[in-house]
Amino acid sequence: MADLAQLFAKAQEAQTKLAELQHKLAAQRIEGSAGGGMVRAEVSGALRVLSISIEPALIASGDHQMLQDLTAAAVNAAITNAQRLVQEEMQKASAGLGLPLPGGAPRS
Repeated sequence: MADLAQLFAKAQEAQTKLAELQHKLAAQRIEGSAGGGMVRAEVSGALRVLSISIEPALIASGDHQMLQDLTAAAVNAAITNAQRLVQEEMQKASAGLGLPLPGGAPRS
């Protein structure tokens, strides 16, 4: 019974740390860019788009298709960077707890 109580306590600790990590990651701001930095997108660790910046010269060019393509590419780059950060942080947290977490390292 002591083993079960210890496992339950460890699971509660893992749940608390995971919630703290998710909150910390949601506050992170991660950037992606396209077109040599002409379009920049910023997303949160919760994968929410926070801002998009477009160089005035790109807007002035009047090339709507390029603007759309570069905006999509910048947003996708930012999301990919954020997902990578979340995965790395989850793996670190998982290793530190000794319990497997989604996207984390296996229990040793």
